[in-house]
Amino acid sequence: MEFPASLSEVQDAVISLSRVRVTGGGSKPALSAGANLSVAKLSGIIEYNPSEYTFTAFAGTPLAEIRDELGRNGQSLPFDPPFVEAGGTLGGTVAAGLSGPGRFRYGGVRDFFLGAKLVTGEGRMVFGGGKVVKNAAGFDIPKLMVGGLGSLGVLIELTFKVFPKPATFVTVRADFADARAADDAMTRLAMSQCEVTCLDLEPPHRVWVRIGGLSEATEARVDRVRSILGTSDVTVVRDNEDEKVWSDAREFRWVPSDHSLIKLPISPGQVLAIEEFATKQKVAVPRRYSVGGNVAWLAWPNGLPQTDLDGLCAQLKRNALALTGTWDPPQRGAVMGGAFRERLLSVFDPASKLAVS
Repeated sequence: MEFPASLSEVQDAVISLSRVRVTGGGSKPALSAGANLSVAKLSGIIEYNPSEYTFTAFAGTPLAEIRDELGRNGQSLPFDPPFVEAGGTLGGTVAAGLSGPGRFRYGGVRDFFLGAKLVTGEGRMVFGGGKVVKNAAGFDIPKLMVGGLGSLGVLIELTFKVFPKPATFVTVRADFADARAADDAMTRLAMSQCEVTCLDLEPPHRVWVRIGGLSEATEARVDRVRSILGTSDVTVVRDNEDEKVWSDAREFRWVPSDHSLIKLPISPGQVLAIEEFATKQKVAVPRRYSVGGNVAWLAWPNGLPQTDLDGLCAQLKRNALALTGTWDPPQRGAVMGGAFRERLLSVFDPASKLAVS
């Protein structure tokens, strides 16, 4: 394993290696299996301007360090990056394209990623984007890095914009008679004009809603959410209990230790199809639908064939990504990108050194 501590050392490593697989904090072992280059020593915040709401940090910087520094100034990355407590890094979050429950209100990681410095498969240093929110026009390299799994370059430095953290949070938990009723309620709320921070469905029939903002407006917003959900079985949780609900969700504490975590981007109309698939399995498949039903998180049992996930992807016409466990390859479903992806690879990695599979 190579442990470069500078840009030049990363370049030397990429040039000398015949194949490059990058790891950071190791929080997503399905993606870092066989890694031979670690960016763990490329860690730390380089520049942070609270008044400008931006920061720049090395790719190996732990998310926990970012969270703590932003928190001291009443700011945060509102897309709720997952794996903070598990040691996830800033670069790994971008490479895997991961966002948490807060993506529902604020957008995902790609919406906050402003600039990147990276090393291509040929060892060239490339900089894209900028360090300010109002950026120059041009080829949007940062957006290409999101979800690229390091296949276009080794991330070195990253610049993000941040938001003020809401003054208070309150969570509404609502239970329904069955999965269809819960899914319908989630859809109603997602399509309403009621601005909520997070909107998740926990099978079989529980909806979680987080409200963030000014404390004096909280109760009226809770009442509005209650009326849209349309059920009397509602509980309101606050303070530490509220934080625990969403910390458990974004840290995936609900996933059993002998299960693999799968990310499956979907449309809200596909929730019930996944429910039908899960309930037909001989072994339980713990799951959670986040971002208003646009992402399904599946805890895949070791006893369930991985080919069954391929079949589900084919049925839904979606691609999945394994984050933990042993998967070869971690990307499941049809290969996307076609000619456009091949053109990008010919520019950033013509020798296919950075290929994920």
